[in-house]
Amino acid sequence: MISAPLPKSVFDDIYSKVPRLTVEVILVSPKGVLLTKRQIEPCKGRWHIPGGTVRFGEPLTDAVHRVAKIKLDRDVIIKKFLGYIEYPSHYNNGLDSPVGLAFETEPQGPIDDFKLDDNRQWFTVLPDNMHDEQKYFLIEHKLIES
Repeated sequence: MISAPLPKSVFDDIYSKVPRLTVEVILVSPKGVLLTKRQIEPCKGRWHIPGGTVRFGEPLTDAVHRVAKIKLDRDVIIKKFLGYIEYPSHYNNGLDSPVGLAFETEPQGPIDDFKLDDNRQWFTVLPDNMHDEQKYFLIEHKLIES
């Protein structure tokens, strides 16, 4: 059975000592790439690829589906594994050390059903206010224009 999220103090203690494995849900459609705006620190207010920490014992594809449900209110179809994103900006600024495994996905169901707002938008061109590591990854994989 997959454990529930850790209490913040335990999470912070563990991930101050070891890399944190995450999944990145890159949702692609004819409308572009769906990005969300961070609502919490670190990096509050920045656009980013929706993602989340992989839980102990959780299969990666299960983590992708769980994160998509939580962050996007929708299940996704996993198309392919694209690669990994390291975040030196995090550990260089005294934060944790995440390594994101990036999966290209497509929406399950009509894309017009997505609820868009100030914190969730389709992008065909990169927004300025975004992690450099994610910008470079999206450009390298030709998923969005710079």
